[in-house]
Amino acid sequence: MPELPEVETVANGVHERVHGARIRAVSLGPHKEPLKSAPAHIEATLTGARIEGVRRVGKTIVMDVKQRNGKPAQATIHLGMTGRLLVSDRNVPLPPHTHVTLHLDDKRDVRFVDPRRFGRMGIVDEGTTYEGPGKEPLTITADEFAALFKGRKTSIKAALLNQSLLHGVGNIYADESLFHASIRPARLAGTLKRSELNALHTALQKVLRHAIQLGGSSVSDYVDADGVRGFFQLEHRVYSRTGEPCKTCGKPIEKITLGGRSTHFCKHCQK
Repeated sequence: MPELPEVETVANGVHERVHGARIRAVSLGPHKEPLKSAPAHIEATLTGARIEGVRRVGKTIVMDVKQRNGKPAQATIHLGMTGRLLVSDRNVPLPPHTHVTLHLDDKRDVRFVDPRRFGRMGIVDEGTTYEGPGKEPLTITADEFAALFKGRKTSIKAALLNQSLLHGVGNIYADESLFHASIRPARLAGTLKRSELNALHTALQKVLRHAIQLGGSSVSDYVDADGVRGFFQLEHRVYSRTGEPCKTCGKPIEKITLGGRSTHFCKHCQK
């Protein structure tokens, strides 16, 4: 599933290409699963609307629009496991499993493609603003970050994945950040010293920002708004490197399961 850097990369790419464009028409596929809102509501809200901007909130892409009646509205897109949000010329053949197509007034399309149909697109209730379930990892302060884990009896890995605490962090970047902070993922979150939490706060933000610069990690189906793969997977220190030598100490990377999630770490470098 795309995590914060991948979703940020897609949102930024779509924004650069389509902000200011007007949606001439909306085409919806036959499947109900990808639609969080009624098809008629999606069509009525977005047809004729001007795209004011596209941004990320947690793991969700938010499209801010101004409707034909001048009122603001928001569409949300969650990419799920295999979702893609692509900007294409209209003469490019429509990919299979395209569930939503926004036909722009400049002969381009914004296409929501999702083979497994775990992704979702919907309209935010009128008068409300989508804010996401937890704190924003890239802007949270060290004090706020430390307060999230005080007294928690779950592993620090599970706490990082708790979207009600921090939204946007997933398996890849939890593992990578814990490695860079030299913290073993199975340690209980509430037992970490403030110095360790400060190190994890710094490592998490550094890893996420570096991953965004490299276009995210393409370890499965992820591509950006142009269909291009990211490069951060080449920088992975522990994630999906089971049995390979640690790039710091040379000892083999280990893999365990925490809270049902595969977890990768170096027993020698992480304490």
